Amino acid sequence: MSFQAYLDAVEEKTGLTPRQLLEQARERGFDASTKAGPILAWLADEHGLGRGHGMAVVHVLTKGPAISGKHVGTTGSHRDASDTLWLDGRATRPA
Repeated sequence: MSFQAYLDAVEEKTGLTPRQLLEQARERGFDASTKAGPILAWLADEHGLGRGHGMAVVHVLTKGPAISGKHVGTTGSHRDASDTLWLDGRATRPA
């Protein structure tokens, strides 16, 4: 599964775009200095997310939307179209 696919699944599970989840996280005082544990606990308690999907949100919150270009342009199951994740929802993502 690609990194973007994880974020798309988070949106499907929660009904919130990744950007909306990031805004909620910041409202709760989470930022780049926050350890994963408290963020994962919040995502599980309030949004029902498991560890894998939660860690995708943790990555974006703590490191931003840029990801490694390792799988960009490949044909494997982990391929991503870009090294920058789209945070504004599947419906608005450019083709």
